[in-house]
Order: sequence, then C-alpha cells, then structure tokens
Amino acid sequence: MIGVTVEHLIACGLARAEADELYAQLHALATVPDEALRWQMITGRLLTPAVPFAVHELLYQQNYARHRQQNLACPAWKPSMDEAAATHIAQWSSDLGLSCYEELHTWSVTHQEEFANRLARSLSLRFQHPPTHGCDVSAGVENARWYSQASLNIVESCFQADDDALAIIAGDDQNQLEFLTYGQLKALTARVANGLAEYGLAPGDRVAICMPMTFEAVAAFLGIVAAGCVVVTIADSFSANEMAVRFELTQPKCIFIQDETIRNGKSHPLFNKIADQKQMPAVVLRASPNRHVQLRSGDLEWENFLSQNNVLNCVYASPENETTILFSSGTTGHPKAIPWDHTTPIKCASDAYFHQDIHATDRLCWPTNLGWMMGPWLVYSALINQATLALSSSIPTGRKFCEFVEQAAVSVLGLVPSIVSEWRKHNHTANLDWSSLRLFSSTGECSNPSDMLWLMSRAGYRPVIEYCGGTELGGGYIAGALTKAAVPGLFSAKAMGVSWMLMNDEFQPSSKGEVFLEPPAIGMSTRLLNRDHHDAYYSEIPPGPQQQVLRRHGDQIEELPGGYYRAHGRIDDAMNLGGIKVSCVQIEELLVQHAAVRELAAISVPPPGGGPEQLVIYVVLQADMSLADLHFDMQQTIKNCLNPLFKIAAVEAIEKLPRTASNKVLRRNLRNEYISAL
Repeated sequence: MIGVTVEHLIACGLARAEADELYAQLHALATVPDEALRWQMITGRLLTPAVPFAVHELLYQQNYARHRQQNLACPAWKPSMDEAAATHIAQWSSDLGLSCYEELHTWSVTHQEEFANRLARSLSLRFQHPPTHGCDVSAGVENARWYSQASLNIVESCFQADDDALAIIAGDDQNQLEFLTYGQLKALTARVANGLAEYGLAPGDRVAICMPMTFEAVAAFLGIVAAGCVVVTIADSFSANEMAVRFELTQPKCIFIQDETIRNGKSHPLFNKIADQKQMPAVVLRASPNRHVQLRSGDLEWENFLSQNNVLNCVYASPENETTILFSSGTTGHPKAIPWDHTTPIKCASDAYFHQDIHATDRLCWPTNLGWMMGPWLVYSALINQATLALSSSIPTGRKFCEFVEQAAVSVLGLVPSIVSEWRKHNHTANLDWSSLRLFSSTGECSNPSDMLWLMSRAGYRPVIEYCGGTELGGGYIAGALTKAAVPGLFSAKAMGVSWMLMNDEFQPSSKGEVFLEPPAIGMSTRLLNRDHHDAYYSEIPPGPQQQVLRRHGDQIEELPGGYYRAHGRIDDAMNLGGIKVSCVQIEELLVQHAAVRELAAISVPPPGGGPEQLVIYVVLQADMSLADLHFDMQQTIKNCLNPLFKIAAVEAIEKLPRTASNKVLRRNLRNEYISAL
C-alpha cells in the first residue's frame, strides 16, 4: 500500500517477520482501485484484534489518503448485499417501492398517517380499541396526537414474545448470570401492578423508582405503567438534594428503591438519600443479605409488597395519558420535568427497529439507568421488539463489564463514548471473544473517530450506529442506517419519521448550524410539567423556508458529502458530561458558593481530535488559593451535591469573565480561548 513501509509497521508494534509478511500481503492488494473495497479486504483478511491497533489506524489512514484529501467519508464498515437486504429498512423500502434510505425517510415524514399505521403493524402494537387516525394534527403540528381515539396500555405490547423466550440476562459483579423468561417477567410485573392496587394506589398516581438496572427494576417500571400509574424516574447517582428537587416537582405517592448499590464489591448508600422524605413511603429491595439498613415506619420490604396475584391485567388509557416523568436539564439550572405518554415508547421501539435493527434473536445491552431516558428506551426497545435485555451490575468502564458482553453473547452493544475511551486506555477488551456482536451504538456525547475505529476493530469490524436525540423526543432525530457504510464518529441518516434542518446565525438554511426540528414526530413532547412548553421550544422562532413550524433543539450539526453528519455539541448553555445532559448554570450555582471564588463560568470543550466533552471551570478568585486545591474542593462538591459522574478536567483562573452588553457571560468566547490554547 502506498505510503506504508515495513519500518512503519515495526514502529506500530509488529515484529520484523510479522511486518514483512503483512507488507507482502498489503502489496498484493495495492492494485485494488476502490478504497472502500480494499479496506474491506484488509479488515476481512489481515487485521484481527490481536494486531496492534496502531497498525489498524495506520492502514486505515493510508488506505483512505485520497478520500481524506478530497474531504470524503472514509467507511470502516460496509454492509454486504445480504446484510443490507436483511434489515427492516430494506424490507420497508422494498414494500414501498423505494430505492434507498433517503427516499424511505422522505416518505416517513411526508406520509405521517401511513407511517404511523404501518409502524403499528410492524411492531404488532396491541390496542384495546384501535385508533381512528395514526396522526391527528387538527390542533396544530406542535400538538399532534398519535393513534388518536385508541385505548391501550403500552406494557401489553412488551409481552408479545412466547412465555418461554428469554427476556433478561443479568450479571452480577462476578459475572454470574441469571436468566428471566418473558413469562417470568410478566408474572413479576403483574405482582408489582397488583401490589400497587392492593396498596391503595389508583391510576394516575405517581410512583418514583430509584434502582440500578435489575430484574426487579424492570418489573417495577413496567408494573407501575401496567397499573395505570405514572413512573417518576430518579437516577441512583443523584445526590439527596437532586432527588429532593425532583420529588418536589412530581409529588410521588411512594418510591421503589434499593437499600444500597453494590459496585466492585463495595456498598454505596441509596435508601439513606431519601431519609428526609418522610411523607413518601418506600418499597425497599435489599441488594445483599446484609440487613443493617433500617426501614422507616410505613416502609415495606420488596417481598412483603408484592401481590400474590401474578396475572397481568393492564389498565387501559388514552394514548396521551402520562406513563413516565423524566428530567432533562435546561439552561435555567432547574430540571425540566418531561412526561412520556403511551406513544413515546413506540418512538423508542421504532428507532431500535430501524436504526439498531433489533430482531427477536438479539441480545441488547446498554449500560444505563432508569433515571436517564436510555433506561426506559432500552426496556421498550428490547421488549416491544421481542428481543433480550442484557443487564450487568459491573462498572461499565471496567474489564468485568467487557467480560459480561462476551459471556452473555451480546449482539447489540450501546454505550457512551467516554466508556470506549476508558476501555481503550486500559485495553480492557484484550483476549475477549466479541464475535457475537453484530453492531455497536453510541449516544450521549460526541464521538472521537479514533476511539470508534478502535471499538469497531475489537469485534472484527462491526459498525457503530451513532445515535442522538433527547428525552423530550423519546429517542433520536439523527442516527445511522445499516444499509449505508459506517464511518467512525459520523452519523449517516436522519432518524425515521423525524424531519429537521440546519440554520445558521442569520437563520438561513446551512450545511452547518443549529438543529431545528419540524413537527410532528412520534415521541416529540407536547407538554412540560414545570414550564410553558411553547416558550421552551417554539417561542420567537421564525417559520422555515416553506413557512413550516420549527422547534428549537440546541444541538449543532454539520452536513458532510455523501449524506453523512458530524456533531459539534450543544449551542446553548447545556452540556453533555458522561452521556448526561446538565446545565452550565446548575454547575455554576453550586460551585460559586466556594469562599475563594468571586464568580465563575462552567464550559464544556472537546478534547483534541474530538470526542466526549470535558468540563472546564473558569474562576475569578477573591482569595488566595492554589488552583489544584480549588479543583479538589470543587470536584468534591460536585460529587456530594450534584453527580459523582461529572469530572472537572481543569480549573482556569481569569481576571474577569467576558460578558455581553446585557451582562450575559460569553461562554462561547471562553470555550474558543481554551480550545485555541490546547
């Protein structure tokens, strides 16, 4: 291959004999003119996970040297004709007489009624009474009603698989596996739903849940919805203060919670975080036989709460009835309370059906929590598509989790990019057999292309489906398509059923700019509990080029040649840290209380080469203190009062913060200054 020598291969970690042999094999492929085909041959014949990744990366860069000069996408995976034809996308395209993904996507957003009805049939959705319309926009596109006049409970659609089919595989810290069938999960879900009725709760009552992903957590989540109640999801990583804010907003009647969480054999308190919530009784699941955590008066042990009635009879409701309340940080520092209804899970299952191409034979693993949208997304995406959930209690950044992927024979592995960075840094996947994997999916943060190439190479070059959306969308607006080649770090498709455009600072259509969504779309929110929904998403936004209604979202995207897209993070005052969206203001209000600080600004910046955002704090000091000590204090404050998953990358001193004439902090200026100094 042009530009690659034996010495280059040796410098990448190969022995002389290995380098000579590989060089000869590469030379034999040098006459293959098509770069994508040549790369397929290299990865299929020459490269394995045992070959140093530096060799993979060198060959990838050299193979696509001409592509890179012409700013063309450089595919690391391309579907075979058989692989493409087996996808749900290809099947739909064939049925509709369409020739490519872009045509199918256009059809989905211009034929919303037909799209919704065909989707219901493809997912075999269960209705007590069928809908009169798949999409009703009589009240305006921003207030669209999906499956109008229907009666359903979405939990029924989660139990279409045979009772003896595998619903969940769960692994503990030592990767001892347990298995739960659909029939067993349905019975446990019924015991929760009937237990709620016996406890005196009525449809519409709110019930919180704060548990790691386990058999019991999934059953509790589904049981609450089956009973006609509303789940209030609380992440177990939240501080007591953050939990209290969410309880105040939603006023749940009770909470499902574990006494502790166990990570790497160590116990971390969980139940104690709600000690002050005396008005809210708890149903407590014990994480271990150790019963040293004392319950309060009115609390119940999990075993004592469960009904003896294991027959599931779901409470039917209108599609617009609330099922779940999740939270997403806005720019004000206070979380937005976002209700999901019975149609939002259809969006979750739809995205998984089209973009992750989930089939009943799949085992879907995605380290997450019910407190974040990917937790409910994971449950609905797997179960409505009759697949198997794979849940691990191991820390996802560690070797044990990677071993779980092998042992559970996971076929679809979701993650956030910062997890991949940790795996690569510590070589956690070494000597593991990941041949069961057929694809990865990445969400929550901007991906580093080099990390994603490394990830693909660990499983014999399987594709990464980049996936981005929001809690208020019930899923994604941009993703990947398995009928198209996968390029590390890039998206390849607008999400099915969702239309959007990019607008520049002058609010003109552009190839790089802010994302504005074009309602309607299944899963798109129409109300908030603690904000004016119209003000949050529609106010002061001019109509689009065709006078269409536009909805703000806040992401910045760049359109590239060949139908690919690159994410450039948020354009507002929100940031993604470890896959979790948080407001700059929320962090600033907490850290500015430090005695040594006069004022500060929190920003997020991409590392050199791109990838997950890093948190940087600019401070104006009012007392002498070393930045190292201040960094330590601030990190402890975030750990104790906000979220231990948020890590401060740097604390920088500045004489004064840049501001606009109206005194608004120019965080973009700080961001540009920090990036230019790297």
